Amino acid sequence: MIFYFSGTGNTKWAAETIAQSTNERLIAIADELNNECHYSLEEGERIGFCFPVHGWQPPHIVRMFISKLSFSNYNDNYTYALCTCGDTVGHTMRILAKDLSNKNMILSSCFSIIMPESYVCLPFMYTDTEEKEANKINNARTVIKTISEDIVNYRKGIERLVKGATPWLYSYVIGNYFNKRMVTDKPFNVNNSECIGCGLCEKVCPTKNIIIQDNKPTWKLNGDCTCCLACYHHCPKHAINYGKITRKRGQYYFKENII
Repeated sequence: MIFYFSGTGNTKWAAETIAQSTNERLIAIADELNNECHYSLEEGERIGFCFPVHGWQPPHIVRMFISKLSFSNYNDNYTYALCTCGDTVGHTMRILAKDLSNKNMILSSCFSIIMPESYVCLPFMYTDTEEKEANKINNARTVIKTISEDIVNYRKGIERLVKGATPWLYSYVIGNYFNKRMVTDKPFNVNNSECIGCGLCEKVCPTKNIIIQDNKPTWKLNGDCTCCLACYHHCPKHAINYGKITRKRGQYYFKENII
């Protein structure tokens, strides 16, 4: 089985592509988090985790899910993880491996795939140019074939990761600050003169953190927001922003016909 979390679609594409090779079931983490999170494994069934990197760490929602996770018939099943990112992943997989070890699980192999950038809420972060976006996606198509082969063949001890020059700094200093201080829906706002009340933001929010009131989106401010920016990137009128910083930033989400 493959557990996945995706905001703008990069990781969903990766998880679906792997599932086509392994013929295994896909389970959306956001839909499961409020349930028991107990699953029965078939003999030899692989366990996969696919998610985007958030601040050089696994997203909080993924870590919460793993903390609740339990299995029937678990027997050291082959366990892998794949993360998508705009560039580097730092020690994301080291953090995930520790979370799994707390559940007496061992991460057999881990992978990262560089995909188009979607986080645009910091001064130095922008969406990619159309050319760079296309190049990243074309390269991802090649990389995921190799990853899928590794997974299909239960290959262990493989670490295909782009960690960056200073992974400890990225994940344990910058990442800790980012995930403790900047993962919040408080800065989200809507330009009422641009919003057309289509409700797409509510539909694409993976954690159901948006409700439509008076034909305008309202964020629940209940701690469930992952700052995946699905609402921002899917808005057809660019009416949703994160504070003021995204007003002149680009938008991106994975389009099914792009590959």
